[in-house]
Amino acid sequence: MASSVTPRIDLFYYHAGGGHRTAATALEQVLAKREPLWRLRVINFQHLQAPLDVFRKITGIPTDEIYNRLLMRGWTRGIGQILPWFHALIRWRTPALVRLLEGFWRQDCPDVVVSVIPHFNQVIFKAFQKVNPAAPFITIVTDLADYPPNFWMHCQPQYFICGTERGVQQALAMGHPAERAFRTSGMILSPSFYEPLPEDRPAERARLGLQPDRPTGVLLFGGTGSSRMVDIARRLNRGVPGVQLILLCGRNRRVAEQLRKLRLTIPAHVVEFTTRVPYYLHLADFFIGKPGPGSLSEAVAMRLPVVLERNAWTMPQERFNTDWVVENDFGVVVRSFSEVAEAVAQILEPQNFHRHRAALAKHRNRALFEIPEILRTIFEREFQAKGSSGQACLG
Repeated sequence: MASSVTPRIDLFYYHAGGGHRTAATALEQVLAKREPLWRLRVINFQHLQAPLDVFRKITGIPTDEIYNRLLMRGWTRGIGQILPWFHALIRWRTPALVRLLEGFWRQDCPDVVVSVIPHFNQVIFKAFQKVNPAAPFITIVTDLADYPPNFWMHCQPQYFICGTERGVQQALAMGHPAERAFRTSGMILSPSFYEPLPEDRPAERARLGLQPDRPTGVLLFGGTGSSRMVDIARRLNRGVPGVQLILLCGRNRRVAEQLRKLRLTIPAHVVEFTTRVPYYLHLADFFIGKPGPGSLSEAVAMRLPVVLERNAWTMPQERFNTDWVVENDFGVVVRSFSEVAEAVAQILEPQNFHRHRAALAKHRNRALFEIPEILRTIFEREFQAKGSSGQACLG
């Protein structure tokens, strides 16, 4: 049911890693159906702040694209040490960023701002306060937890929507009141994960050139793919000859070409960028990838026991995700993918496989449909209390 308030909403995302854009697109789709009177504007923050992008001025490459290239090549070691310098750069550029956003909003001011990006939430909040000081600012945390300080959460009056209890407790520990920290049942997934899938999995596997009844693993390292997929495929080919693979390479055409050139003796199907991720996950029995919140949540939603890696190359904001997997018995975490063959053999032992599947079956992620209800609660609390639709922008 549509709400009685009709706010104008600006939703900020960027394309570093892909998960933020996926979340924004999914919300845009579900809100169009559930709240057609809400006026939603989806904004790429990277494009908006491009005139102030220091890395782009120096290298000619936008900051988000630099990040994506690091992911594609697996060059993630040391990112935790870089973060304080990155945050210092943001603090240095904050006055200019605030002026940029303030000018943008004085031309067309929203009633609400929602962010699905980290790092810049203090900047966005300060700018929005200047043009609409009484309006709500909402951060939807698209990681399983915050990585303090100054990653997702700041000490400022706002709302948080978190996909785990850990995230909620982090907000409360910072002093945010309980009525401003909402919990969903997981991360935002694309609407396609809730659509019907083919019932005849063996036939669909055969259509892809795979064996109908062979244990099938899916490799997925997000939308950017990863060069690590080549080594993993080689190790599984040697160490677990009874399996077969679906290799989802995202936009990483170079890796897809390398995989196609491998002389694998096990059946394998290589896929470049696709919007049919639920279909391919549906055809798999287990998942191998990095512990990113998006890919991991997709695997969990499809009840796939996971094999993840955690070591010095694991990005700091994703390390909690491996703890979450172990605590919930969703799969196996290894110190290095050099152990991937042993981990897959362990997961496929019938007793372990059925135990992981039973644990995964208990996790029902409906966050995509819970968030519109949470937003409606916030809007009704904020706007009805003020006796307006929230339109109080300063000219």
